[in-house]
Amino acid sequence: MRRTIIIYGIAMAALIGLLKFVEYKFVIRDIPLEFYIGSVAVMFTALGVWAGLRLTRPKVIEISGPFERNETNLKETGISKREYEVLELIAAGLSNQEIAARLFVSNSTIKTHVSSVLAKLDASRRTEAIANAKKMRIIP
Repeated sequence: MRRTIIIYGIAMAALIGLLKFVEYKFVIRDIPLEFYIGSVAVMFTALGVWAGLRLTRPKVIEISGPFERNETNLKETGISKREYEVLELIAAGLSNQEIAARLFVSNSTIKTHVSSVLAKLDASRRTEAIANAKKMRIIP
């Protein structure tokens, strides 16, 4: 973050220097005002796009080696074996009906398991439950 701030500061200083140079040329050579305004707009737009891309880039965490489930976190959450199966199928992107068909249970049973998994992972949506489970290294 500190490096980004320093780079941004240097870019702003360079931009101000360039603007002063263009202003000097404007005063000395009578460059049309539209060109001056347009060049300022282009420079600030480019700097804004660069800063926005740089500052909002998601951080990628790379984990080396194969996935190892954290059994301690799994036990702490209290997720049963069947709920774990449901969680894996949720992470695979299956709907409640598809999970019920795959596990040979009713749709209402799956709804119960899903709500239990959401409660145990302190999530309000399926995607949030998957994200929490991945952070806890419960699912790959």
